[in-house]
Amino acid sequence: MGNVYAEITVKNSSDEAKAREGIITENDVRTVTLTAIVDTGATTLVINEEICRKLGLSIVKNSMINIAGGTKTECKVTEPVTIQWKDRQAAISAVVLPEGKPLLGVIPLEFMDLIVDPVNRELVGAHGDQVVLMAM
Repeated sequence: MGNVYAEITVKNSSDEAKAREGIITENDVRTVTLTAIVDTGATTLVINEEICRKLGLSIVKNSMINIAGGTKTECKVTEPVTIQWKDRQAAISAVVLPEGKPLLGVIPLEFMDLIVDPVNRELVGAHGDQVVLMAM
């Protein structure tokens, strides 16, 4: 199928809350726009240390994860971030690895009601332009 990439914007959710409360301005919300590999074999959002620093994210815990090839490694898990793709958003914690390209996994894809179109190698709405969330 080949790789699928998506341009996403990642925001510090704590900063967004402070902006809503008037503590900081919208311009002070730490934000990074990046190109992520859409990885349906990954569970969540994976970012590197540099992106984590730019966003000023707090680490809430350390966790063991399986990475490509079945290798287990320890990683950091951040406070929630807001991921935006076009007009869709999801709030989720990110996994931080020391380096590497960002990965957009299946949980944020589900939250944003997105699927991979393998023919055109792009993200598309699972239900067209309308976001439909499953609550079961």
